[in-house]
Amino acid sequence: MRMPLVLVVLALTSCGPSTAEQARQDAADVAEVRANQIPPPEQLSPEPILYADIEQNDLFGAGCNFVAEGAGMGAIALAQPDEGYMKRNGKLLTFAADKGSAQQPLGSWRKYDGKEYGFTLDLESGSGEQAGIETVNFPARLTVRDGRGQTVYESPGTAQCGS
Repeated sequence: MRMPLVLVVLALTSCGPSTAEQARQDAADVAEVRANQIPPPEQLSPEPILYADIEQNDLFGAGCNFVAEGAGMGAIALAQPDEGYMKRNGKLLTFAADKGSAQQPLGSWRKYDGKEYGFTLDLESGSGEQAGIETVNFPARLTVRDGRGQTVYESPGTAQCGS
């Protein structure tokens, strides 16, 4: 009679961790999952860079200006030989040209990097149309990513390249 009782006790103790131990493991598992979750990206709403912004910040010169499809005529990104620009919440954001990326018309570059965001301006090469004496329009796509590489803005549009 003793032997079956010993076997029952052994069987019960070998079935798994105690309730307290299981609670600690569950809490550790939940903490690990929370620590590894990446929050959804904040959606960026670029604002048009106005002529007053260009004057105040001396942004004149050669490069490409991106105008989003269906968003009016104002450029929301400027891609110049050394820097790129976007406007968010009334503040002009500055980006460094990634000179390791593909060079585009008039000294502009495909990629620009900033403190919080980076942007890529993809032009459809070979499909530009003369739009003025010194301006060529290209079908284009602007993609803005946050510091985690998550897309926070993307739009087709037109890159107006000129000097």
